[in-house]
Amino acid sequence: MKSILYVLLLASFAFGFTLPDGEKKVPNVTITNLQGKPINIQEYVVKGKITILSFWATWCSPCKRELDAVSELYPTWQSDYNTQLIAISIDNARAVSQVKPLIEEKGWEFEVLVDSKQELQQALNFQAIPQTFVVDTEGNIVYQHEGYTPGDEYELEKFVKKLAGK
Repeated sequence: MKSILYVLLLASFAFGFTLPDGEKKVPNVTITNLQGKPINIQEYVVKGKITILSFWATWCSPCKRELDAVSELYPTWQSDYNTQLIAISIDNARAVSQVKPLIEEKGWEFEVLVDSKQELQQALNFQAIPQTFVVDTEGNIVYQHEGYTPGDEYELEKFVKKLAGK
């Protein structure tokens, strides 16, 4: 048993993701949509869908590359795995005005919310972006990944596919 745990621990470091301790729920935190309307993130993730939360910022080049790559695969993920993607900008109040034009320029078709006070980021206890979480259909965080290297989107897809039972 110890050897299996050791292998899982090594694999988590090798692939750049961590597995949360036990069942970690999405915190009860209010952020905003692009129109400034308050949104409780729990209302978004407990819809019977697998939810991907991708934290990013307009100034973060790896974040934008990751979201571009995921954007190409996202329609398939929606239909094949009953998945929704929520990209959460952590741009501060001064930079948040750049979010909507960037989304329009990129043509991203997924939901974008804003955590300009970084309250959700703090509740999830991470510093670096891009930061990706996968939430199961019950609202449990079951996967976390930091950073982006081309191809990470396929590892994410493998995880989501397995979670969807496919």
